[in-house]
Amino acid sequence: MGWNLSELIAKHDVPGAQVAVLADDEIHDEAAGILSLHTQVETTTDSVFKIGSITKIWTATLIQQLVDEGALRLDRPIRDYLPGFRLADPVATESLTTRHLLTHTGGMDSNHATDPGRDDDAIEKFVASLADADHPLEPGTLFSYSNSGYVVLGRLVEVLRGTHFHDVLRERLAAPLGLRTVATDTYEAILHRAAVGHVRSGEALVPTDSWAVRYHCAPSGSHLAMSARDLLEFVRLHLTERTLATLREPHVESVPDFGGGALGWGLGWMLHRDGVVGHTGVSKGQKAFLRVAPSAKVAVAVLTNSTGGAPLAYEVFSEVLKDLACVETEPLPVPPANPALIDVDRMCGTYRTTRHDITLTSEGDRSFLTYRPRGGGSEDRFEVVRFGDDSVITTEPTADGHQVVSLVGADRHGRARFLHYGAAAARITPSGAL
Repeated sequence: MGWNLSELIAKHDVPGAQVAVLADDEIHDEAAGILSLHTQVETTTDSVFKIGSITKIWTATLIQQLVDEGALRLDRPIRDYLPGFRLADPVATESLTTRHLLTHTGGMDSNHATDPGRDDDAIEKFVASLADADHPLEPGTLFSYSNSGYVVLGRLVEVLRGTHFHDVLRERLAAPLGLRTVATDTYEAILHRAAVGHVRSGEALVPTDSWAVRYHCAPSGSHLAMSARDLLEFVRLHLTERTLATLREPHVESVPDFGGGALGWGLGWMLHRDGVVGHTGVSKGQKAFLRVAPSAKVAVAVLTNSTGGAPLAYEVFSEVLKDLACVETEPLPVPPANPALIDVDRMCGTYRTTRHDITLTSEGDRSFLTYRPRGGGSEDRFEVVRFGDDSVITTEPTADGHQVVSLVGADRHGRARFLHYGAAAARITPSGAL
């Protein structure tokens, strides 16, 4: 390849990274940098990085195995398989299905806030707590990315397999595939050379003060770690097993633009242009990226220990996918040179989640997006400009680059009904303002 990984991590200020490429049925991998600015331990190709929400493809794979065995049907209600399963909305309790959760159309809050502890029963306790949680949308009505929904899928796996989620990951995927670097929880990660995430503190890049969030988030992407090579060994399974191709079929034909290049959704997989599929993972200062061109049997994995790893990954994707699969990679979004003014009547207002009030305002020829925690705390305010017919973009990049926020639908006043940030939906408040 024409790039040099050591030069790329220096260029993009990323402490350490791994890249692996699957082509012609061979995997080539490379590592550079250090695992932590604190310990200065060298990154090697057998080091483990957290893959964040790429874990959702692993969870979807465990679900498909149950479907193949006849133990699960995607369109039967979840309550048929989980004794005592209950949501705050009785209609959602009766109608929520596995397919809804796999495609992020279950209507659940993106990140239900609760603390079920660190023990092996954390997933079970989390799912029980949903009985008292707001359920924003009726299942099947709107795409809204939900980590909480994938935790329910993890509980489904636990109940139908009769053991803890991390044990199922190991027994059904990591061990049969001979994946030597996969760590399914923090206790296994300590046995490997584990990358530590890094975040911005002012102008400085510093290691995070924790490695993972609570164990209940494991099915959605908080604990699973591995090398880039082993991630592609898992992808190889998807390129060879006929039944797993079902997961890459379009189930949501289009999704609001959130800056990640996804045009639609399969069962676990993000669907990109030219038949490319993949996923991105963010977890405690680490960012992981996966792109697969199934028709060419080409896959690329980029694992980084910085929230600012996206420009590095996209530079790799742009070259590898063009050279090996003859497909173009959609570039990271940037503000247009001469943006149109936002549609005040349609776009401006306050949109609410269970955790935030998000307000889009216009002040003269400038517009701003303000995030206010509903439970109190400091607010964040970003200047935005018009990006597309139904989207805005931050004028200044954060650690993750420029953020795209989309407006969806229309109420009786012509205002957007939902604001999508990070692919999760926030609903317009009745008055449109606090």
